[in-house]
Amino acid sequence: MRKALLTIAALALVAACSPGSSGAGGGVLNVVAGENFWGSIAGQLGGSHVKVQSVVSDPNADPHEYESSTNDARAFAEADLVVLNGAGYDDWGKRLLSANPSSRRSVLIVADLVGKKAGDNPHFWYDPAYVVKVADAITARYKAADRGDSAFYDQRRAELGAALKPYLERIGEIKHKFAGVKVGATEDIFQYLADATGLDLVSPPEFMQAVAEGNDPPAGAVVAFQDQVSQKQVKVLVYNLQTVTAVTTNIRHQAQAQDIPVVGISETLQPESASFQDWQLAQLIALQNALASAAGA
Repeated sequence: MRKALLTIAALALVAACSPGSSGAGGGVLNVVAGENFWGSIAGQLGGSHVKVQSVVSDPNADPHEYESSTNDARAFAEADLVVLNGAGYDDWGKRLLSANPSSRRSVLIVADLVGKKAGDNPHFWYDPAYVVKVADAITARYKAADRGDSAFYDQRRAELGAALKPYLERIGEIKHKFAGVKVGATEDIFQYLADATGLDLVSPPEFMQAVAEGNDPPAGAVVAFQDQVSQKQVKVLVYNLQTVTAVTTNIRHQAQAQDIPVVGISETLQPESASFQDWQLAQLIALQNALASAAGA
């Protein structure tokens, strides 16, 4: 009996001292992110003090069409913090919150944080200023839930700031060299990044928004976009790799036929194992190279 009690005590001690333990609560914070780009940031900010599960992560799927599962419902029910994009992008997440109430759960809706609503462009992770706001907000939630480890979370926030620096500097470099250059995009996913880099996104808004919402673009917008490409009014075409339709494929083929560089961007991390900043930086480098190629043509 005494030996059994000693064994139980030893196991308890090992569990208490394991790397996953943290904070005043004595355990890790369970975090669920609607999408893996927010999950990457949440994981970097929490380190060993959090366990992050990202729901939408398939780089070959369209996140707009995601259907939640029972595993997702369980994760939402057990979460200490849920991070959702909002503005209609992941309404399935709001339904899971309603169906799985929890008194201990904190919820961060990015759209609410940045003052957006349903109907607004929901691709907030392509706005560097919004990314910084989200990082600050997640850090604040961690510190509120685990007050004994505030210094740890401040340090993690500083480390993420350093990790984001090359990504932010690359945006500034593109703006310095190519501000005002006319570009096209098959979807409004690129709008925030175009604004940040100073590029002039001239594609018909009706075309980009319709594709983003899974609808057929108006015929007039399709013709206008085709004319922009055939007349080489755009120097680079930005193409959403995860929202591919016959219309967007045709636009891409037209651009390639006109020797207009095409840059692919995605809605979720590619590769899936990449960090947020490495994923974004790789896309920015491809964009900058395409702009430089077009300028030299």
